[in-house]
Amino acid sequence: MTAFITRCFKKISLIGLLLCCLATAAWADTIASRRAEAEVMPDGTLSVSTRFLTRLTPSLNEALQQGVVLGFRLEFQLTKPRSTSYYLSLREWFDPHAQLGFKLSYQPLTGRYRVSIGSLSNYYPTLREALATIGAIQGWRVLNPGTLDPKKAGAVAGQVRLMLDISELPKPFQMNALGSDDWTLESDWIKLDMKDAG
Repeated sequence: MTAFITRCFKKISLIGLLLCCLATAAWADTIASRRAEAEVMPDGTLSVSTRFLTRLTPSLNEALQQGVVLGFRLEFQLTKPRSTSYYLSLREWFDPHAQLGFKLSYQPLTGRYRVSIGSLSNYYPTLREALATIGAIQGWRVLNPGTLDPKKAGAVAGQVRLMLDISELPKPFQMNALGSDDWTLESDWIKLDMKDAG
């Protein structure tokens, strides 16, 4: 009987440990890429399209419900070509980095969520729908016309990432965010899938 109880206890402990690991893994990936593509356009610009799957941590969700506006930043970085001569010849013409800001807020009177990109805003009935639009962009031109050679699209590469912009939080929340995993929300750098111009 004692051996049976010991085996049951070990199984329950193992299941509990597995569930804890799964929960930790689920929160570890709070922003994941669902789409990250780019295309060198005929005018020499780079057109980027992205989509992310984002989940808020409990602290961020609570802050949002209390009226805190959450700012997110979508960042682009050109990784290829990386030759020094290329950058020196084009340094005055373009910056190999770009960023786009998103703001997420909750409207308690209407029970809706608002997502803003610059002066443009849309409202969503659920948090899930609102989060689906954070970092979702189609045809974002990240370089100036004439920067890239459309005939050498294979020599171009870039990466993107989406992150919570802590600097956009109110000062007391910025202090909470420092060094806290529950206030950290950031994807890895994601390599862009380069598409051939159509």
